[in-house]
Amino acid sequence: MTTGTAPARDTRRRTRLIGLTVTIVGLVILAVAAAVALSWRGDLPDPVATHWNAQGRPDDFMSLDAIVWAGSGIGALLVLGFGAVTTLWGQSAVNRRIGAATTLWLALFMALVLLGTLHGQLGLADARTAGGVGGALALAIVASLVPAVLVGLLLPGDPPQPADAPVAPEASRVPLAPGERAVWIGRTGAGPGIALGAVSIAVLVTLAVVSGMWGLLIVAALLVAVFVAMFAFTVRVDESGLLVRSSAGWPRTHVPLDEVLRASVVQVHPLREFGGWGWRVGRGGRVGIVLRTGEGLLVERTGDRSIVVTVPDAGTAAALLNTLADRQRQAR
Repeated sequence: MTTGTAPARDTRRRTRLIGLTVTIVGLVILAVAAAVALSWRGDLPDPVATHWNAQGRPDDFMSLDAIVWAGSGIGALLVLGFGAVTTLWGQSAVNRRIGAATTLWLALFMALVLLGTLHGQLGLADARTAGGVGGALALAIVASLVPAVLVGLLLPGDPPQPADAPVAPEASRVPLAPGERAVWIGRTGAGPGIALGAVSIAVLVTLAVVSGMWGLLIVAALLVAVFVAMFAFTVRVDESGLLVRSSAGWPRTHVPLDEVLRASVVQVHPLREFGGWGWRVGRGGRVGIVLRTGEGLLVERTGDRSIVVTVPDAGTAAALLNTLADRQRQAR
C-alpha cells in the first residue's frame, strides 16, 4: 500500500486545505449576502414576499430578519456539510472537485436567490404587488453554476501514486500467454435515474408554461445536459488500465495499472450506498458511477481510493484488470 508515501501525504494536506478554503469562502459569501439584504431594510416592504404560487404571485410573507436568518442558516449548514465531505472524503481528485464545486455552488445559489427575490421588492409599499421571480431564479442558477464548475475544473488532479506491493494474490485472474494482448469493453446506462430525470424535466417544463416563470426552462435545459452526460458510460480495460468515459465524452476517469491494488465484483445498491444514481460520492470517499442496482466492478487503488462502476460482466473486467496489473509490475 502507498498510504504513507509522500504523494499520499501531500494529497491529504491538499484535501484539508481545499475543504477549509471552500467552506470559509462559502460562509463569507452568505455573510456578505445577508449584510447586503439587511442594508436594504429601509427600501423594502414589511413583511417581504418569500414564496410565489404557480401563477407567479406572492402567497407567503416573512419579516426581513426572519428570511435573512433562515436563508443564511440553511445555507451555512449546507456549506459546512459539503465542506466536511470534501475534507473527509476528498482523497480522490474527482471527490475534491465535486465537493468543492458543490460547496461553492450552494453558497452562491442561496445568496443570489435571497438577494434576487428581495431586489425585486425594492421600493414597494406592499409585497403583494411584487412581480414574479423567474428572472431572479434563472440568474441565480447560471451565475452560481459557472464559477462552481470552473473551480471544479481548475482544481489539480492526483499525483501519480504507484503501488509498492503486488496485486492481491487472492484476486481473480484470466489466463494470458506471455505477450498476448486483451481488451475488455462494457457499456452501462439507463436505470431508474434516467426515469426520475425525465419526470423532473417534464415537471419543470410544465410549471414554466403554467406559471410563466420561463427561467425554469434554463433549469430543465441544464438537467437535460446533465442526464446526457451522466447516464451512459463506456468502460474499458486494457494495457493502460481502467477507463470510464461518458457517452458525451466527458466526464471521464482513468485508473492506471500501476495504481490497481485489487479489482473485484460487488453488489451495488445506489440509493443506499451512494444516495442516488449517476456519478456519485459514496461512504468513505468511494467514487461511484452507479446507474442501476446489481453487479458492479470495484477497483481498489493506492492512496486509499476506490471506484465502483455498475456494468454487466464485471467479473471478466476485474479478472483482466488484475492480470494486466500483475504483468505491468513484473515488467518493471
